[in-house]
Amino acid sequence: MPIRNAYPAAEEFPPLQGKELENLHKKVPQWTVAKDHHLHREFKFPDFKQALDFVNRVGALAEEQGHHPDILLAWGKAEITLWTHKIDGLTESDFIMAAKIDRVAGP
Repeated sequence: MPIRNAYPAAEEFPPLQGKELENLHKKVPQWTVAKDHHLHREFKFPDFKQALDFVNRVGALAEEQGHHPDILLAWGKAEITLWTHKIDGLTESDFIMAAKIDRVAGP
C-alpha cells in the first residue's frame, strides 16, 4: 500500500463498503476487518519491554498523523484497533495508518 499521510475524514464521506473495502483489505492482509467497521491486529513480542517500545512508536506515529488507534498493551503483546470516529466506520486513512503501523512493527 502506498505510504502517504493519513488524513482526517470529512463527515460527508460514507464509510467504506463492499469491493472498495475488500480491495483495501488486500493491501494489509494481516489485519482483520471486523463487522465492516474497524481494523484489528495483534502483535506478539518476547517480553513487556519490546511490546511497550512498539506501543510508544505507534503512539508517536499516531500523533504525527493525527490518527489515533485504540491500543491494548499486555505482557508480550499489543493489540491495535483502527476506525474513523467521525464517520463511525472505515476510510482509506485507516488502511494507510495500518500499513504505517506494519512498517513500525518491522518484518
